[in-house]
Amino acid sequence: MRARSATAIVGAITAIGVLLAASGCASDAKSDDAVPAADIRLYGTDGNMANSFGDALKDSPAVLNGMKGTTPLTPLSEDFKRRVKAIDSTLTDFNYAGESYDAVVIAALAAETGKSVDPAVIAKQLIGVTTGENTCDGVAACLAAAKSGRDFKYRGVSMRSSGFTSVGEPSAAMYGVLNFGTSNKIDDAKTEFVGAGDQASEDKTPPPAPASATGGKGQKPALKYGLLLPKTGALAFQGPPMFAAAKLAIKEINEAGGVLGQQVQVVEGDDGTNPEIAKATAAQFIAQGVAVIIGAGASGVSAAVIPQVALAGRVMISPSATSDALTKVDDKGFFFRTSPPDTLQAKAVADIIMRDGHTKVAIIARDDNYGSGLAEGVKADLQSAGIRPENILVKKYEAKDKYEKSEASKLFDPIAGDIKSFGATGILVVGFDESAMAIKSLVTSGVKA
Repeated sequence: MRARSATAIVGAITAIGVLLAASGCASDAKSDDAVPAADIRLYGTDGNMANSFGDALKDSPAVLNGMKGTTPLTPLSEDFKRRVKAIDSTLTDFNYAGESYDAVVIAALAAETGKSVDPAVIAKQLIGVTTGENTCDGVAACLAAAKSGRDFKYRGVSMRSSGFTSVGEPSAAMYGVLNFGTSNKIDDAKTEFVGAGDQASEDKTPPPAPASATGGKGQKPALKYGLLLPKTGALAFQGPPMFAAAKLAIKEINEAGGVLGQQVQVVEGDDGTNPEIAKATAAQFIAQGVAVIIGAGASGVSAAVIPQVALAGRVMISPSATSDALTKVDDKGFFFRTSPPDTLQAKAVADIIMRDGHTKVAIIARDDNYGSGLAEGVKADLQSAGIRPENILVKKYEAKDKYEKSEASKLFDPIAGDIKSFGATGILVVGFDESAMAIKSLVTSGVKA
């Protein structure tokens, strides 16, 4: 188990102009005062801030209008989006596309640098390919540097400003502050970007030198990837851009000559947003000789699969698992992620809520590693910003792989009723596609117009 350290948070306020007025934060709203539904604002996080989530509320036009939230997101170039859409022309979102692309490329660079497709060698080189001295731009240039043994650091689509920490996660990241407009779609014109993290926490420890070439003139085995990403389950709507971007990276690596003289290979699988489905898919990958697994999508699913993958000695890189708990997981040195930990996202979400002047906040969260961790992080940051503990209500619901429409009222109506009695003006929903059910209950209960 590698040593783990907390990631510092700096600079999150600057980019979005947050003003925390102590006098305003300390004021209380009377719990027995009814709050007009029109005055209540919804907030979300990366699990539901997407156009594809809006599709789940087609029967409730404009219900998301004004909802805002965060997702790990770097400003994406039109060229990158064009290349990704060439893989999947049906895409409506690019959430975690950059992180997925970078995960594939970083693993390829680590294999080329270590002169081996052995997962143990790749794992030891992964951090180093992001923390060298000389920046390389693009897959071809970085692979050329790796093949020649020159020092380099990869700066890709999502990992633009800094590299990995000693635990194999981004030392700094960008978040998009997104806003839903009419028709329940993201209004791109209102998107802002906020930076968070500490570039000084990059791990500059030099990676081990590659082993000397052994005898034999035969070709080295091909590097094989397995895509353990959501095709079904509660995160299925987030899967398409991740699959497309990962396959784009595979394509561009092969166009640049592949790794160690061989074209890299890829096997697609489904994590099902379900630990058991993901473990079964991972077992298939391991049996097929996959060296690098890209995934899983959800934090809880990733946590369930990591012990299995680590025991098999395979590299696992998640582009979207953000739970802080994964920073301390016993991964035997095989788990990495290109998505930032939720310590950073919690700060960004709390800043947005405070900027809007709320003094009474309710948080609805799925009760798993992702939902509970992020909810508690936001709660702590809101309290640090000046909101009194009694003015923050956290309501958690059972985390499931699939939610039937018939059980929506049983799960979410009581929560909506409690929030109505509480009198919150800001409501944060931390969940996946089931967030639509929670929002409908808020409307049915008269909490939200």
